[in-house]
Amino acid sequence: MMATDGAAVMADGLSAPAKPYLWKRHALTTRITHWITVLSMAFLLTSGLNIFNAHPALYWGSYGADSDDNKRWLEIGSTGQQGITRIGPVKLDTTGVLGLSNDKRGQAQAIGFPGWATFPSYRDLGTARNWHFFFAWVFILNGLVYLAAGLWSGHLKRDLLPRLSELSPRNILHDIWLHLRLKFPRGEDAKRYHILQKAAYGGTVFILLPLMVASGLSLSPGIGASWTWLIDLLGGRQSARSIHFITMALLVGFVIVHVAMVLLAGPFNEIRSMITGKFRIDPVKP
Repeated sequence: MMATDGAAVMADGLSAPAKPYLWKRHALTTRITHWITVLSMAFLLTSGLNIFNAHPALYWGSYGADSDDNKRWLEIGSTGQQGITRIGPVKLDTTGVLGLSNDKRGQAQAIGFPGWATFPSYRDLGTARNWHFFFAWVFILNGLVYLAAGLWSGHLKRDLLPRLSELSPRNILHDIWLHLRLKFPRGEDAKRYHILQKAAYGGTVFILLPLMVASGLSLSPGIGASWTWLIDLLGGRQSARSIHFITMALLVGFVIVHVAMVLLAGPFNEIRSMITGKFRIDPVKP
């Protein structure tokens, strides 16, 4: 019996089943920046929601104030014992979650996002802003390291940028159909990202995150005052705040889908690859 291409050839000429093996999937820099991103985003989200609670309404343009009720496209508030979330002309009863929720003592309080979703868990705009700004710079510097390493190693071009052949409608629809049936790549095919993965990761890295960073920088008191061109580019300070909120919501959606895919595809193998870099390849049975 001798080995050939990961399989074994028996004395009778038949091939024995190939054995699973560990393949290096993620570089050390990718793994470190990934977990720093997870930590940063957790604090950015929860502290950001605390900041939002100081004025739980969003506008488009350069100005927004308590009296500009008609200009608000999103508003979270309460009337009496009812929590209300309004998106454009649509009003939703969100009592117990948004607008009106119970505090730690079980008493109803009028607040945009509940305490369990914010950091700190109580209203403290100053503390929330300090934590938000700190992790914003951690996030930015960490992202620059990821981009530099990705360009140097070819990871961004090789794994995130789709090839022209992958953009054909037939290939895209085929990948969508496989995901709807929860059929994920197996064997050697699992070594590469497919078009939906490239679209999700590439769209996040090259579109959502830069938008979030740009809108966040424009809202910084110091940078926003100096980089007025950035505020103008985003359509005004209130538009920048709305863009920041929307990109946050889309990133939360991405994380939810990402975690769901990890759980469905095999959490032990997926998480191990992001900790040790090793991904188990199970040969496809004939």
